[in-house]
Amino acid sequence: MKKALMLGNEAVARGLWEAGVNVVSSYPGTPSTEITEFVSKYDDIYSEWAPNEKVAFEVAFGAATGGARSFCAMKHVGLNVAADPLYTASYIGVNGGMVCAVADDPGMHSSQNEQDSRHHAIASKTPMLEPSDSAECCTFAKIAYDLSERFNTPMLLRLSTRVSHARSIVELNDRNEVGVKDYKKDVMKNVMMPAMARGAHVRVEEKLRAMTDFADTEAVEAGINTVEYNDRKIGIIAAGTSYTYAREAMGETASYLKLGMVNPLPVKLIKDFAAKVEKLYVIEELDGIIEAHCIKLGVKVTGKDLFSLLGEYSQATVRNTLTDEKADFDAFDEEIPARPPVLCAGCPHRGLYYALKGMGLYVSGDIGCYTLGAQAPLSMMDSCVCMGASVSGLHGFNLARGKEQAKKSIAVIGDSTFIHSGITGLIDIAYNKGISTVIVLDNSITGMTGHQNNPANGLTIKGDPTVAVNLEALARAVGFSNVVVVDPFDIEGTKAAVKAQLEKEEPSLIISRRPCALLKTVKHEKPVTVNEDKCIGCKACLNVGCPALSFTKRENGKALATIDVTQCVGCGVCASACRFGAIGKGE
Repeated sequence: MKKALMLGNEAVARGLWEAGVNVVSSYPGTPSTEITEFVSKYDDIYSEWAPNEKVAFEVAFGAATGGARSFCAMKHVGLNVAADPLYTASYIGVNGGMVCAVADDPGMHSSQNEQDSRHHAIASKTPMLEPSDSAECCTFAKIAYDLSERFNTPMLLRLSTRVSHARSIVELNDRNEVGVKDYKKDVMKNVMMPAMARGAHVRVEEKLRAMTDFADTEAVEAGINTVEYNDRKIGIIAAGTSYTYAREAMGETASYLKLGMVNPLPVKLIKDFAAKVEKLYVIEELDGIIEAHCIKLGVKVTGKDLFSLLGEYSQATVRNTLTDEKADFDAFDEEIPARPPVLCAGCPHRGLYYALKGMGLYVSGDIGCYTLGAQAPLSMMDSCVCMGASVSGLHGFNLARGKEQAKKSIAVIGDSTFIHSGITGLIDIAYNKGISTVIVLDNSITGMTGHQNNPANGLTIKGDPTVAVNLEALARAVGFSNVVVVDPFDIEGTKAAVKAQLEKEEPSLIISRRPCALLKTVKHEKPVTVNEDKCIGCKACLNVGCPALSFTKRENGKALATIDVTQCVGCGVCASACRFGAIGKGE
């Protein structure tokens, strides 16, 4: 038996391959992104980046309807976007098996909110499995397809940041070539008009009851739900990474009911376990869903009275909460300085923001690398809600505050996010005669999630050439007659273009176009240099917020600008900030 050390996301991809999956469609979203990136390395599986999570889910569901085993992946907020088809897909059921992986982000390492995706599973009446390590990521992915086809339902696979990005040993098996099932037309099953949906709802409830029985019996036999009795003074019910923390923290001083199926939850299994321990705790990150289920069953349990609804847990959290033996740590003698995320050296977004700085604009922001421009010293964002909200949000803001405010307001949105959900907001502005100015920050890649191709850059997930969305033509097609393209490193030219478009009594689209500085295809200029005779130490250049810039004391005690040549790519934005010509192009 071959074994490999794998990321949780990599192990999911391996499980998909071993399960005989045929079609994968996803939209990148940390911490789920690597699943589909690893899938793309398997030539047996068709894989793609979809424009957004709703499309990805619908593609996967369409493939399952056609008889293929299919998959889609997304982060927790992505499941919000895919919720519309999810809630009806559970009514319809599948032909080939379908699994949707959703990766939650406790602690908000790369997200705008903490969200517990188990709520979507419960509300959509969709079964959900939750692995606790990489081995289970692979195994549960395969089990999910068997359950999907057996119970005629899409399945959710819940991950979290720590499970997705931790490594553990995975046993490797051969691919199971299940093939594509025959398709038979069935209007009563597949067309969800009200008359058909009423009958479908009855079938959904029947399936959930059957799966509850499965959770109590066969799930235990299959190792999905497991019981471990040690010292019975303390009993712990947990799932996913919370189980791992509890097991490491408490060892054999507690007994454990580990739940791999978190929707529907077992009934008899929980009652039997509760009856055999003296004090029962539920340890679950985010919301108290298992705890509420236990209370509904009449089981006395302690959960959120002790454990927070906020953020991530740890082994120390569990140990310090349940015992008098406090967890030991190796402590540093000195406080470690904070390292907040920052736009990379040479990032084209920095040039745009610096050009806008000082213009007194309201900036409706969006999700992506450019969100970092909200932080000092650039401080160039007033709001950020969700993907695509910058465009439609700006329209609403300007409706509330009038035409004069519209001349002092803009929206910023990345090229990938614009394709994801910004286009409909653009249509809304044009259709309803708005006069808002939208700036698309086109850096030729989906940057924040690690450089994935998207429909605007003309490359598929495998890097093959394909058609690219023409942003200029698209904007004109939906009703924007004013479309201009600027180079964000041309500070004065960008300023002039923004000012000119803001003065117009009709909607405008500005495309700030320059590729991401980290792309391998980008050829950089030589690092800029500092003329120490001209530098007066005013620190105005620090207002661009570039990590390659700092101030260093010279031998004469004078603090002058310093360029880190290992980071500088010669973009010259800092030179634009210097009124004394002390920063210039490298030789």
